[in-house]
Amino acid sequence: MNAVLPGLTDTKFASALTQNEKLMAQLLRAIPLGRAAEPGEIAPMILFLASPAASYITGGSFAVDGGYLA
Repeated sequence: MNAVLPGLTDTKFASALTQNEKLMAQLLRAIPLGRAAEPGEIAPMILFLASPAASYITGGSFAVDGGYLA
């Protein structure tokens, strides 16, 4: 089994965070790319892992988080 570990993503679900300027300023200091992801930036990793190209990848955890965990 593989896992995708998305970072802060600009979605309706995260709007309580992304629409709070003071909180976002604090959060963005911890993200090297300095911004939240768009959903379209997370989806390619999921598509890759579901594709034949990833047929020999097992037990992986893939952070798609703008460098937060780096």
